[in-house]
Amino acid sequence: MFGITPSARLRPSPYFEATLADGVTAFTTYNHMLMPTSFGHPEEEYWRLLKGVSMWDVAVERQVQLAGPDAGRLAQILCTRDLSQCKVGQGKYVAICNHAGTLINDPILLKHDPNKYWLSIADSNIWFWARAIAAERGLDVEVSEPDVSPLALQGPKAEDVVASIFGDWIRTLKYFWFRETSIAGIPVAVARSGWSKQGGFEIYLMDGAQGTRLWNLVKEAGKPWDIGPGNPNFCERVESGLLSYGGDTDEATNPFEVRMGKYVDLNVADDVIGIKALRRIHAQGPTRHQLGVLLEGDEPTSFGFRWHPIRVDGSKVGDLTNCAWSYRLKKNIGFALISTRCAAGTPVEVSMEGRSVRGTLKELPFL
Repeated sequence: MFGITPSARLRPSPYFEATLADGVTAFTTYNHMLMPTSFGHPEEEYWRLLKGVSMWDVAVERQVQLAGPDAGRLAQILCTRDLSQCKVGQGKYVAICNHAGTLINDPILLKHDPNKYWLSIADSNIWFWARAIAAERGLDVEVSEPDVSPLALQGPKAEDVVASIFGDWIRTLKYFWFRETSIAGIPVAVARSGWSKQGGFEIYLMDGAQGTRLWNLVKEAGKPWDIGPGNPNFCERVESGLLSYGGDTDEATNPFEVRMGKYVDLNVADDVIGIKALRRIHAQGPTRHQLGVLLEGDEPTSFGFRWHPIRVDGSKVGDLTNCAWSYRLKKNIGFALISTRCAAGTPVEVSMEGRSVRGTLKELPFL
């Protein structure tokens, strides 16, 4: 057992005290913040997500705000997806790449008005990147990190809970769309989104001083549906084939390698960062792709801190980038970032913790 030394470099979320009160037992770091990863009952938390409703502190999904006359132009320069048809109140999953076409973040872009956008980011410093690009291009836009902290409600009963709080209008909210509103005077934006395939919403708190109050209001509203605390569930996300930027990607990964090709529009303007490189990569064809791996064995295995080499006939062909025990499949499963010469159905061997484990490549998602 070890503790976490407080530091100004590591920020607690507005929900930190509430998660402590609800029994959080583990955290990880993400965007220089603490994110809960367990409340001590992993299988119970998994089934709550699958069958009921779970509430998550995901304040680590920081917002990069683009505001000003050139906000839309900067958003398009940063994103390799065509944003020309994006409407006010709509969100889009986007790939942000560097000049070599390497994926450096996969945020949700939310359009508040023609002069204000949020990028709800994964774990990398896009605030610095966006501000540097804006200055380099001489754009009239302010790049900032606003006081915004998402709280997620996920699972098949999430819609009923959110409707009980905000009204039945949320039942008609389309996927990735959002609306600004309030709860008991607390300003929020509500979006149909979240890092699971079980359905749900994210409540974007816009006043960090109200974190504990919002947590407790949602917790109380969810009691009729047996709401409970949880976190972005590692097992469910692997079963569902959800990409984790930085976990399943390395310093050379491009969107085509990790099933994000449909979010890259090759006909966007040449000033979109990385698009010229992505056109070349697309024309040549990527050398790696992402598949699932179903491992042999009937007991959960430890993944550790590193990727694990995958071999075919003794030669390395890729890496296992994650591994989870599937409560539904009763098998260890994971993702492979692997040579395109290898297809689903190929038997492989994975070197894990000094031993070799047999497996079979599978298409994603598993379930």
